[in-house]
Amino acid sequence: MSWLALRLPDFDRKLVGAALLLSIIGILLIYSAQYHSDNPAARSYYLKQVVWLVMALVFFWATISLPPRFYDFIAYIFYGVMLVLLILVLVAGATRMGAVRWFALGPINFQPSELAKMSVLLALARFFAYTKLPPDSKRRLAISLLMTAVPAMLILKQPDMGTALVYFILLISLWFFSGLPPLFLVLIISPLISLVAAFHWLAWGLYLALLIVILYLGRPGLLFAVGVTVANLIFGMMTPLVWNRLADYQRMRIVIFLDPGRDPLRAGYQIIQSIISIGSGGLLGKGYLGGSQTRLEYLPVRHTDFVFSVLGEELGFIGGAIVIALFAFIIYRGLQIAAKCRSTFLATLSWGVVTIIFFQTVVNIGMTLGLMPVTGLPLPFVSYGGTSLVFFWVLIGLLTLADRHWLDY
Repeated sequence: MSWLALRLPDFDRKLVGAALLLSIIGILLIYSAQYHSDNPAARSYYLKQVVWLVMALVFFWATISLPPRFYDFIAYIFYGVMLVLLILVLVAGATRMGAVRWFALGPINFQPSELAKMSVLLALARFFAYTKLPPDSKRRLAISLLMTAVPAMLILKQPDMGTALVYFILLISLWFFSGLPPLFLVLIISPLISLVAAFHWLAWGLYLALLIVILYLGRPGLLFAVGVTVANLIFGMMTPLVWNRLADYQRMRIVIFLDPGRDPLRAGYQIIQSIISIGSGGLLGKGYLGGSQTRLEYLPVRHTDFVFSVLGEELGFIGGAIVIALFAFIIYRGLQIAAKCRSTFLATLSWGVVTIIFFQTVVNIGMTLGLMPVTGLPLPFVSYGGTSLVFFWVLIGLLTLADRHWLDY
């Protein structure tokens, strides 16, 4: 034991313990979700997740064992490799449920879009850490947008809108962290808000009026203000075109989010059953392995995207609160690490890790509660999926690495 203590690197055991506890809860929920299945392969999903967890811990250990300069050095190289893989998966990837997102490597399915998130995070962190351009420089904004948009567009071709959205949320968050004034940040993303608001003429009119007030009070400059106004008008007028170019299932997801009862037996079935599952759990739940929605298989994809619904039904509000508290602790510790790191690269990297974990957690839980559209984003550490589990443990490794080297410049 004394020899082992000498060899093991020091790390934040509370942070790692919270992630490990979430992963174990995930395995237990996956087991429960498929416990009553008639498919023997489905009943063994939890065993596969155990294997993936062991592999994820190996990747975590490798991540914290390397020096920070290694990630600084490979950031752009890794970004280029992942771009190649995203192109190859469109050409030679396996097709499942109408999407081309995986490489089939024997019994293992590898999803490059998950690890591509890390490549974009590393590349953006390196760019923001070393660029001499001011935060509101048009060149700086354009380069970082291009770095994000290229892999995001490749992922949209799969198609996987939920994962592509993570990339843009990450970019916006890093813009803010790297010093872009909040006013400029709001104005830059305002055309996207206009695109959504223009679905109803009254909402769009009110939004444009609010935008004019913000421009008047903020006074960002005449040329910039005119550009923002024109961009908002163009994006608003593009709303019908964008809507018509969405795939049928994407349009239906938006419609069902607004009104699940519109198609309760097909498109709205998943959300309705999820809400029923969580609501029926009450305060303490029906007990582990005791969920009727799970046992009677009323809830589809319950071991992946909707695993939180299984948690809510079987362990109730208390179980859900514990899981949310564990995520909150990880996010809190991540923010602390980002705030204390002297290295701009490690601080930006930590902030990006927190952004990804926070966004996917909020979207997934909100989706199961009917508060957000169905996007297909897994719940970090908990949902079934090997690539996702490894990816999030590597993110925890990057946080741990930043914490161990926070004094480095």
